[in-house]
Amino acid sequence: MRRCYDVTYYDLQVQVDPAQQTITGSNEIFFRATEPFQVMQVDLFQNMEVDAITFHEAEVTFQRDGNALLVELPHAVPAGQQAALRIAYHGRPTEAIKPPWDGGFVWASDGQGKPWIAVACEGAGASLWWPNKDHLSDEPDSMQISLDVPSGLKAVANGRLRRQTSLSDGYTRFEWFVGYPINNYNVTLNIADYTELTDAYVSHDGDTLALNYYVLPPHATRAREHFQQVKPMLAIYEKLFGKYPFWDDGYALVETPYWGMEHQSAVAYGNEFENLPHWNFDYIIVHESGHEYWGNSVSCRDHGEMWIHESFCTYAEALYVEARFGYDASVTYLQERLDVYPIANREPMLGPLEVNYTGWNDADMYYKGAWMLHTLRNVIGHDSLWFETLYGLAQHFRYQTVTTEQVIGYMEQHLGCDLSAFFDQYLRHPSPPQFVYKVDRAGHRVRYQWKADAEGFHMPLRVRTKGGVWQTLTPTQTWQEFVPAKPAKSGLEIDTQSFYVTSDKK
Repeated sequence: MRRCYDVTYYDLQVQVDPAQQTITGSNEIFFRATEPFQVMQVDLFQNMEVDAITFHEAEVTFQRDGNALLVELPHAVPAGQQAALRIAYHGRPTEAIKPPWDGGFVWASDGQGKPWIAVACEGAGASLWWPNKDHLSDEPDSMQISLDVPSGLKAVANGRLRRQTSLSDGYTRFEWFVGYPINNYNVTLNIADYTELTDAYVSHDGDTLALNYYVLPPHATRAREHFQQVKPMLAIYEKLFGKYPFWDDGYALVETPYWGMEHQSAVAYGNEFENLPHWNFDYIIVHESGHEYWGNSVSCRDHGEMWIHESFCTYAEALYVEARFGYDASVTYLQERLDVYPIANREPMLGPLEVNYTGWNDADMYYKGAWMLHTLRNVIGHDSLWFETLYGLAQHFRYQTVTTEQVIGYMEQHLGCDLSAFFDQYLRHPSPPQFVYKVDRAGHRVRYQWKADAEGFHMPLRVRTKGGVWQTLTPTQTWQEFVPAKPAKSGLEIDTQSFYVTSDKK
């Protein structure tokens, strides 16, 4: 009952009452029928009360099924027809206990006695605070977000601020417009006594991108200096993946009472203006801004495929480091991150589909995924082709939802090789491939093969004996033999700076 329609536009209006920690609002859902239907599903958490649902200005009935509203229309909507449904609602939305890892509202104070409010809902779903078709496969083409907040506070959402209006009830209305497709969990609100800082980034072709930073007043001076790193970061990402994808909506960092989140064109920032030790850049700025390409512009269609967001985005961090400090530094960076977030290898990075899967292992989806891509780069061994493919991937699927098969298919086509067994092993099985080898007593002959779950797995690997030179082998799942340059009595060293694999000497 959600597949029968495609959302084209949302008109979301919300009034926020900080004192009562409640919201009141409505959302008008503009859609096109993809097949004939009379009952449609819209999602809204059960703790939120529906006041009325109207279709063509006439109130219609609905039934609840948990967090789903099953709306019965007065007549069948034929395939291809465009229509709109408006849902008015109110309630106390779910409160986040540990944002951004669990979904909900954050009702905080700015330290000066004024409200500081935000929301993060990846995983839990946007329907915890507004009614929508809560599935990653369907993004509206554009959206309006209208927020009423107590006068004296500012409300920041995605996109560009079109209008600010003082209302007669002690509230001020902020009307934001998103001019691009946006996935539901990226839709956000941020409310505080913000100070706005402005800047501009000039792209390689001379276009100017508006930069807006919304921070608490005591942090304005520090933020202005700290956020100078945004422009060189955008230049690096532009070279790697193309121009910032949401150009007309601008780029914003919004200070939040939680660590961070990739809210499209309004990136949540709560890292307290701290750079990573020894690296001189802010991890949250670099990571969450990388999501503007990987996650916001190129978006997965199902929660089980979140590796597309996190693996590419985390790998983008390493490429950012490489652009600034060189290749060896990027490898050091990847290795250091594993010291903080060790890879578990307990579950596949690709989760089950069509079940709203949220059981990702964070370290693996992020850091194992980044190492997977780093490994593939070294398997290909052709950097210009590799970077052309990454750039093309970001451009080809811009503003689209994609599947794992589409991503793999594009990379196979442009890299010119069959990657099905490679991605099968790294995405669909918990363990990485294991290089198994046996050395004869004299150390003059080495037998070797891959031990892998994926049928037909094969890829090159660099090995060497102690004090020897690197040699490239082409293991398969069948035993092979080679003569090392120097005796291998003490075993082989695996190039773990280039490949994420394990090894076992028999």
